[in-house]
Amino acid sequence: MDWQPYLRREPVTLALLSGLAIILFAAVSGISHLYNQEQESLADRWSARGTEDLGAARYGAAVIDFRTALLYARDNYSYQLNLAEALVGEKRANEAYAYLINLWDEEPENGLVNLELARIEAARGEKAFALRYYHDAIYAVWPGEQDLQSRNARLELVHYLLRIGDKAQADSELIALAANLGAVPAEHTHAGELFLQAQDSQRALEQFRLGLDHDRHDVTAMAGAGNSAFQLGQYQMAVRYLREAVANGSKTSESQLRVAEQVLNLDPFRTQFNTTQRGHIVMQDFASAGARLQACSGPGPFSIPATELVELTQNWTKLQPKVNSRDLRRDPDEVNTVMSLVFDVERETSGMCGSSTDTDNALLLIANLHEGL
Repeated sequence: MDWQPYLRREPVTLALLSGLAIILFAAVSGISHLYNQEQESLADRWSARGTEDLGAARYGAAVIDFRTALLYARDNYSYQLNLAEALVGEKRANEAYAYLINLWDEEPENGLVNLELARIEAARGEKAFALRYYHDAIYAVWPGEQDLQSRNARLELVHYLLRIGDKAQADSELIALAANLGAVPAEHTHAGELFLQAQDSQRALEQFRLGLDHDRHDVTAMAGAGNSAFQLGQYQMAVRYLREAVANGSKTSESQLRVAEQVLNLDPFRTQFNTTQRGHIVMQDFASAGARLQACSGPGPFSIPATELVELTQNWTKLQPKVNSRDLRRDPDEVNTVMSLVFDVERETSGMCGSSTDTDNALLLIANLHEGL
């Protein structure tokens, strides 16, 4: 058999078939590439729309946008995270949690994922889990300004702890937060306000003063410094800051300023008063205590039953003849006796028979300054 013709045709056929295969493969690859490009383009388009809706708090629309984007890019991490944020905004926490916990498994160090999980657990009342995720968010990896994002996460944790009444732990977190604040006055002022809420008046005062160091015209910091000093019983300092605040338009500081000034004016144990001045102050305080007894025992919706004030009233009446300038100057020890009764009256009637006057409030604060008298 003559194989020559066949052998001559075979290489040509193989070459043609190979060429055809290459052309077909290139065509399929091109079509596939175009298809993938179209899928990516559609995903990007829906994602951009979702980002816009999310930014405008149109959470329902954002959920639809990102779910559509995921049809074209099923495994895209950022689309899933954005969808979870939209679901959180829609108050669909369980659905959001399902996405977030899967994303956390992939990237447990992702700051935003941890923060969203913390918010969900906080809303559920799961304090232990909320704290875990908040702390993970604080020390997590954040794109862009790492320090700022970490500080904001801790600040949110502080607000959460104050909201649930855990002032001790909030104070601990605030101490860490305050250590990393820069030279922005508003940040120190806000930290001061939070320290006051956590009942840490000393650190609150420090933060307000730092705020004033950077901006001496900050009325909020003036008022906060005055309030902090007031809470600490440092009334001279309180008056100085509160006067500045009131002079610069702070209405909220006016009543506190009046009381602080009264404390300074009505405390006979302050060393700057001479014997005559001290005597006049004691007489004034004694008269105020008598007026308080009368107001609380007289007719009215907030009066105290007379039997509960009998002993105080009798002691006040017994002391009255001795409370005069001559006797107080002759027997300085009598000042302690009179003021002890004044303090007893103010303590006994505090919060029991209607509103106290500024004088009553001041005398009660003076009593606290001289506890045990």
